[in-house]
Amino acid sequence: MKLLFVADPLATFKTYKDSTFAMMREATRRGHELWACEAREMGWQQDSPVSTAARRIRLTGDEVDWFAVEEEARIALRDVDAVVMRKDPPFDTEYLYATHLLTQAEREGARVFNRAQALREHPEKLAILEFPQFIAPTMVNSDVEAIKAFHAEHGDVILKPLDGMGGAGIFRVKEDALNLGSILESLTLLGTRTIMAQRYLPAIKQGDKRVLLIGGEPVPYALARIPQGTEVRGNLAAGGKGVAQPLSASDRAIAETLAPILAARGLLLVGLDIIGDRLTEINVTSPTCFQEITQQTGWDVASRFIDALEQQLSA
Repeated sequence: MKLLFVADPLATFKTYKDSTFAMMREATRRGHELWACEAREMGWQQDSPVSTAARRIRLTGDEVDWFAVEEEARIALRDVDAVVMRKDPPFDTEYLYATHLLTQAEREGARVFNRAQALREHPEKLAILEFPQFIAPTMVNSDVEAIKAFHAEHGDVILKPLDGMGGAGIFRVKEDALNLGSILESLTLLGTRTIMAQRYLPAIKQGDKRVLLIGGEPVPYALARIPQGTEVRGNLAAGGKGVAQPLSASDRAIAETLAPILAARGLLLVGLDIIGDRLTEINVTSPTCFQEITQQTGWDVASRFIDALEQQLSA
């Protein structure tokens, strides 16, 4: 098959942990042809299909200079077997425009994973609101006084922007409310930007668990990302330690409830974030942790993903 990966610049990949690289490596092992582009390189013109400047690449086996460009061409998205959307957040206006181009490509016959409409309809922080039975007490608001009242009710809260990744911009405010006003002014841009507040979950000390759903089924192992030192964030990008572990009963209950629902909407790959027994995020843009789970358990996540992709394309 001819696979087009829409991703961040290839030169920025850290191949020892990058999940997109793991997908590419498995696809290469099976004989598939790899193409890559950035979202900004896609475009459309009347009487022509959505196309992109793209590069056909070969994996070299070197950890640093890990790819070689075999060919450069402008290709129509409908002319590849699958478009794998792996652009990292932030989900800003440029990302939104990219999903609209991908939707147009789908109208023209392209097969896009995850589906562009599903990407738009599942913002990673807000998608949990559909499943209130699984989440901690949560507020979404831009009103500083309303968020202060939420803090007064719950005493210990997490505040975070809606468009971040890797733990960026996340604050914990304890019962003393130290710097709450200043933090809210900064996060909400003086009440003009909507943020999320959630009751702090002490179970974060045991890890912020990433549970992967592939093709409507949960991967049997989660990666618990455990905060280190005085850090409140477990994200690997914020220095958290990743420890693979079997799904708990509550992990599995959440995963098995959401998996078929999300798969039916065109989400081939989803990363659930779970603290204790509470769902905190639904990641659909570029879920990670493939390599950490595989290295620690032997369960080949990338192989399962390519299996699922091949199954979708043969249906």
